[in-house]
Amino acid sequence: MFELPAVGDIHIVEGVYSVPLVLLSFVIAFWASYTALFINRRIQKNGFFHKNIWLAMASLAMGLGIWSMHFIGMSAFKLPIHMEYYIGLTMLSMIPSVMASYVAFYFANSKNKKLLPYSIAGIFMGLGIALMHYLGMAAMKIDAYYVYKPKVFIASILIAIAASFAALYIFSAVKIVTDKLIMKVVAALLMAIAVTSMHYTGMKAIQFYVVGESALNRINNSELHSMDITWMSIFITVGVSSLFILAYLTNKLDKYVEHRIQNFDGLTQLPNQKQFTNDQKNIKTAHLVAIIHIHNLEKYIASYGYYFGDEIIRKVHELLGKLLPETTMVYRTEANRFAIVGTTLDQSDQVQNLLEGVCAVLMRPLVIDERNLTVEMVCAVSKSTEKKLIQEHFSNAIAVLQAPDTEYKHEVIEYNPEKHTFNFESQLSLDVTNAMENNDLFVVYQPKVDPTRNEVVGLEALIRWKHPIYGLVSPGVFIPVLEETNKISDVTDWIIEKVCEQIAEWDQQNIPFQQVSINIPGVYVTSPRLTKTLNESLLKYHVQTNQLELEITETSVIHDIKNAILAVKNFRSKGISVALDDFGTGLSSLSYLKEIPISTIKIDKSFVDDVPGSPKDAAILKSIVTLCYSLDLNVVIEGVETEQQMDFIQMMDKQPIVQGYFYSKPLTTPQFLEWMNEQAMIESK
Repeated sequence: MFELPAVGDIHIVEGVYSVPLVLLSFVIAFWASYTALFINRRIQKNGFFHKNIWLAMASLAMGLGIWSMHFIGMSAFKLPIHMEYYIGLTMLSMIPSVMASYVAFYFANSKNKKLLPYSIAGIFMGLGIALMHYLGMAAMKIDAYYVYKPKVFIASILIAIAASFAALYIFSAVKIVTDKLIMKVVAALLMAIAVTSMHYTGMKAIQFYVVGESALNRINNSELHSMDITWMSIFITVGVSSLFILAYLTNKLDKYVEHRIQNFDGLTQLPNQKQFTNDQKNIKTAHLVAIIHIHNLEKYIASYGYYFGDEIIRKVHELLGKLLPETTMVYRTEANRFAIVGTTLDQSDQVQNLLEGVCAVLMRPLVIDERNLTVEMVCAVSKSTEKKLIQEHFSNAIAVLQAPDTEYKHEVIEYNPEKHTFNFESQLSLDVTNAMENNDLFVVYQPKVDPTRNEVVGLEALIRWKHPIYGLVSPGVFIPVLEETNKISDVTDWIIEKVCEQIAEWDQQNIPFQQVSINIPGVYVTSPRLTKTLNESLLKYHVQTNQLELEITETSVIHDIKNAILAVKNFRSKGISVALDDFGTGLSSLSYLKEIPISTIKIDKSFVDDVPGSPKDAAILKSIVTLCYSLDLNVVIEGVETEQQMDFIQMMDKQPIVQGYFYSKPLTTPQFLEWMNEQAMIESK
């Protein structure tokens, strides 16, 4: 295998390469790498199809590309000897390349980023590629003999292993930026270079020879031959292209399914509140909006189970489908509410009359699981001869439902501006979903500064709302509204994603910030949904857990201290810091220092306001700081605004972190970058 036979009549046969076919082999390797990279992006995202499906497709595309590149490269090598191949062994050689690609993609997309698993994966993939190559060489049928040059043979295997490490790096380390087309192209080019380099190094290792003068004469009188793999080239090109097309179509289907899940109700298949909001951007105006409100649905669910509640909704949906015209736009905006939109004047009159029929039918008992029950309901209608904004009609209908004298007696109640009022807080509750989508809600960041080094050690993310009608709305106004209407969890999820997205952007720009803290409201601290949201956002934006801090308050944990302790332990085990905010304002904060495994104490602004003018307040502040440091906790003092307050803090034995207007107000992202540049200029002077 590695040595020429010890006979004298040996003649080395030299070959040449067809440049067009060499280029074609590179193009095939590039196209397969790009296809695999395209598919690999779906592995990293949540979708309808299981990640193993995308993993298998990416592995098949890459493995097929490596295998096809090899045989086109073989076809490019021309010898004055007839060449064929064994089909069975040729097809068998595809298996190592596909398996090697699977190993690479599996580890590239795993959460374990330690060196040892990557080293093992690189070795296995390299050996798999090399095995594919040399199995393919063994599949040749040729009127000559061949041996391998040992050093070049070993070099080709090492290159295969190095190529595998390159693949792991390309498909893992740079996956943060591979959504950009240019990065996909560069990554695919690097992978194609790695694969083709291994192949042609392996070809360099082989020596063809014949024995005897007669064999030499045949060679001298022959033209250059190459393997006839035209049909194989066609099969390979079609196969890789088909995979790409399949991936593209599956990607589109996955997005469509995701769109359906997000925008349509799973039970009735009607558009949901999110789609209702989206449709208002296109339709905008209507003559009628009605809301059918099913009263006490929760009571039936509590008594008979979710199935029973679902059956009530199905019955109402079937009734609407039978009685309302097909052109009527119907939505399930909430668990117990349907919204109906009439865009034309004639349609609105017809719909209102038909809704009277819906109410009349629902006055009769429904039969569900052999139980007869009369569903309490009301239909609120906002109607006008002139077209009005759908949002205005919807607000009017909500005002009808919220009116004190509205009863659920199967009536159609039309909006009366003299009777039905709709308050400011209710409007904010309705507008918050739209505000998140239109970025009327936005995040600002207030720096936390270590005064001993005059260095930013963290930021607190704070939410602001610039309402299109009311202008800037104070958080003190809208946050209680969101809490009361159970919208605060949705907004918190939105903040977590926005912050993680911003952290990823700052990481790429090398902006120093260390850590961003996010306020977590009320009972959401112990909700499994919070853990799920954090995991998804951290993974999606490739944010390290130590770059986040969760701020909780005493009121967040006092209602369920045992589960709160478990939740905080879980966050800390993941590497996420947890701060106790507004420390000292509650009744039993000191006990929490012992029970809850928090990492940071944030001292409330009220303890700083009268410092240093009030000796009593100054003594209390100093004692709290000393106590917290004795418990090995980080300390942040909020609301530091004056130079006198700052002088007092700097006189402490151990200076805490400072947050407040003394250093900076809460800043938008561009303002924060400008502030950082100003600080750098001040320090450089």
